[in-house]
Amino acid sequence: MTDENTVSASTKIVVLCHKPLGTVDRVQLRYNFRVYPTPGQQIALAKAFGCARVVYNDGLAAREAARATGLPYVSDSQLSKALTAAKKNPGREWLGEVSSVVLQQALADLSTAYRNFFASITSKRKGARVGRPRFRSRKDPRQTIRFTKNARFAVTAGGKLRLPKIGDMKVVWSRELPSQPSSVTIVKDASGRYFASFVVAVDDRPLPQTDTEVGIDLGLATFAVLSDGTTIASPKFLRQAERRLRKAQQALSRKEKGSANRAKARIKVAKAHAEVTDKRRDWAHKHSTRIIRDNQAVYVEDLCVKGLARTRLAKSAHDAGWSMFTRMLEEKAARYRRTFVKVDRFFPSTRMCSVCGAVSEKKPLHVREWTCACGTIHDRDLNAAHNILAAGRAERINACGGTVSPAA
Repeated sequence: MTDENTVSASTKIVVLCHKPLGTVDRVQLRYNFRVYPTPGQQIALAKAFGCARVVYNDGLAAREAARATGLPYVSDSQLSKALTAAKKNPGREWLGEVSSVVLQQALADLSTAYRNFFASITSKRKGARVGRPRFRSRKDPRQTIRFTKNARFAVTAGGKLRLPKIGDMKVVWSRELPSQPSSVTIVKDASGRYFASFVVAVDDRPLPQTDTEVGIDLGLATFAVLSDGTTIASPKFLRQAERRLRKAQQALSRKEKGSANRAKARIKVAKAHAEVTDKRRDWAHKHSTRIIRDNQAVYVEDLCVKGLARTRLAKSAHDAGWSMFTRMLEEKAARYRRTFVKVDRFFPSTRMCSVCGAVSEKKPLHVREWTCACGTIHDRDLNAAHNILAAGRAERINACGGTVSPAA
């Protein structure tokens, strides 16, 4: 892919009131590119992955031991000094074979995990509860290391990525980086692919203002129905790949544990799942970009995906990818100065008549049309989209300091 759709903003900010168009902010974006390390570079990356994991686990063990014995919390500076001393230890001298920045970033990740945990248990962090940091496993199919500017990584004149103690890696560039990256993360996913993820700062460029606003009702039979009448069919990528996934999983289950053939079969299963994930992400990027580009304000329902994941609709709910789609809408709205509002999940968008406002009884999923007492015949999803649009507008006015009810 060579378009803007593959770019995901790293900041997740809900913009309810627009800033003046004359102001320019800097936002951080993440650009991902496929890289192809040589066999020797793959060995060097494996060493770096392992060393970063050991440093992270050593720091976690030190802090957990201090907590268990009642000692004071081990500070970041103490962990950094312990890392320097460990490199001189005969049992840890191999830590010096990788870039020191990679090891320091592993400790930084540990500190971030603890800060998120403490903020979560003290209710300072919004969202789902964050658990205590856990030890990293060498059997984890996804491995990452991060290089910052201190590591002096560079993109060569020939378009290769130069990393300290690893070398120049081939990169498949789908576009140019808009500015100098502040860091790069090397990721090895479960299917054995390698990616370079650059963090770059770019100017916030608002899109031209429009007069259109849209409410979105998300569903399973139809992925989304917009209040303007547009219907987005559900792609059902997982359902389409079920036959191939089932055969790959059956082949994996027949292999002896610990054998080379089982490792090969596991890679095949991971590649099949990665293909489904890539298709879903690309599809969501394209549709979310189009919606944000065409509308000044976007309103969606705040669905409880975790709750649906505990029902018989779990597979369909996960296949739909609602959370990823709404997150993309939220991030792109923040970047392009659009309004994005989530409507309360308990708002009766389906049962309320968008004409007279009367709320009727609950309706099973098989009821796709219903008639209100006022005589209006409603399409279930389109009526919900109209109600989400009206509720979102009211929430937007209220958030910007206006009055929801009209003046007398």
